Amino acid sequence: MQSCPLANINSIENPLLWPIFEVLKKRHNGWKVHTLASELIALELMPVLDEKPEKDLFKRNFLIMNALYQLQETLYPDHYVQVEAMDIALLSNRGVVHRLSLDNQDPLRDYYTQWQHYEAEQGEIRRLLDEFWTRYRDFVGSTQAKFGDVTRDKALRVFELSEGASELEIRKRWRKLALKWHPDRQNGDSEKFRLVCEAWNVLRL
Repeated sequence: MQSCPLANINSIENPLLWPIFEVLKKRHNGWKVHTLASELIALELMPVLDEKPEKDLFKRNFLIMNALYQLQETLYPDHYVQVEAMDIALLSNRGVVHRLSLDNQDPLRDYYTQWQHYEAEQGEIRRLLDEFWTRYRDFVGSTQAKFGDVTRDKALRVFELSEGASELEIRKRWRKLALKWHPDRQNGDSEKFRLVCEAWNVLRL
């Protein structure tokens, strides 16, 4: 299969990031890629990705590993997400003598953060991510009807950003606010989290 120019979407938010965070918050360790996949399937957040079983398994593993590396970057330095296929864990990095650090030379990180390795065209990847995002919005009960019509202007106000904000600024603010208000965090707020989700749903397009 001829490779396609996917560099411009390698930084796109993987919608599995937050569902995986929820799962790891409830049980910090003892996870493997396949048990994490089973949990996401049980939550109805992981559809069949390919009619061929072997390709479905590969794509499922790729998406989970990609999300884990994005989550690792998002939670650092307060927490460290251990990304190993057979030993996935959410570890505290606070108050420890030897703080765990990110390994930017990790060849697995390099592989799983490059979307061209998913073996799909750019349009298919965007469609897939949109589908996952819709599933997650339904999962957290976030609907535009609940908050009214969320315009781009309103979304930017929620994010406290100006009209000229870059994609990188928007993505960074989304992760910061989602992490701040996530219902599984000590001072989280489910309603504010849903509103932030709606704002992101508008601004990510």
